[in-house]
Amino acid sequence: MIPSASDIDILASPTLKYLRERWWDDAFTKFLAETLRPRAGNRILDVGCGEGVAEVQIGRLHISQLELFGVDLIVERVMIARSEAAAHNQRVGFATADARALPFRDRTFDSTFCVAVLQHLSDVDAAVRECARVTVPGGRVLAVEPDNTARYGYASTPAGQQAFELAARFFAELAAARGDSAGLAVGPRLPLLFAQHGIEPMAVRLFPVSRAQLGLPPADLWTERRAAVARVVENAPTPETRALGRDYLETLHAYAREAQQAGSTFVEIQNTMLFATLGQKSP
Repeated sequence: MIPSASDIDILASPTLKYLRERWWDDAFTKFLAETLRPRAGNRILDVGCGEGVAEVQIGRLHISQLELFGVDLIVERVMIARSEAAAHNQRVGFATADARALPFRDRTFDSTFCVAVLQHLSDVDAAVRECARVTVPGGRVLAVEPDNTARYGYASTPAGQQAFELAARFFAELAAARGDSAGLAVGPRLPLLFAQHGIEPMAVRLFPVSRAQLGLPPADLWTERRAAVARVVENAPTPETRALGRDYLETLHAYAREAQQAGSTFVEIQNTMLFATLGQKSP
C-alpha cells in the first residue's frame, strides 16, 4: 500500500491528522486482514474508529460471526460511523470512549488496532496500556502512526524553502504551547512502547506518504493553505505562537508569488512515513 497524498499537505497541518479517511483503500484493508488474521467468532476492537471506515471495509470481507467494535472520543464521528455501518447492512458495536480509558473488561478482544490515533494523545503510554489490557493473551495488537517530526520538504524557490522551515518551527511550537507534542514522533517509538506494556513486537512495516508538484500549482492550493494556517494562527494559545504564525503566513504569500514567477519550472516535494507496528499480547 502506498497512501495517496493528494490531500495531505505538511505546510497546512501539524500532523497527518486526516490520513485515515483519505487513503484507506482495498490494499490497506487487505494488509489489515493479513495482519490481524480475523476468524469466525473473533472480537476485534478499533480504537479511534473515526467515521467507521475500517468497520465498513472489514465487514466487506464477509467473515461469519466476526464481531467488530469501534470507539472514538468524538460523539459526532461515532454517530456517522454507526450510520455508515447500518447503510452497508453491517452490525457493528460503537461507543464514545477515550483511548486512555477503554470501557471494556480485561482480555475482551482477540485483536485490537488503531490507525493515526496515538499521534493526537498527550498520554500515549496510557492508550497502549489500555490496548494491551483489553486484548487476550496471544492476541494481536496493531498501531499505524506517523513521525510528524521527521518530514522532508523541498521547494525550488527561496521563499518555499523558508516556508518549510517556518512550518516545522511553527507547528512544533504550537504543539509545545498546547502541551500535545508527546505523540508527534510516536511512529518509530511503537515497538518500544509495545514491549513496555506486555505486547511482544513482531514486525514493523513502513508506508511512504509523498506528493510531488512539477509546474505551477492550482491557485486554490495557495488559498486553502493560507486559510488552514490562518485558522490555526487565530486559535494559537500564546502571543508568541501567533506572531510566529503571522510570519509564516507572510512567507506563504511570498512563496505563492515566487511559484507564479517560476511557472513550469516550479518544483515542490513532500515526504513523510507511516510506521505500522504489529505485536502479540504476552501470556
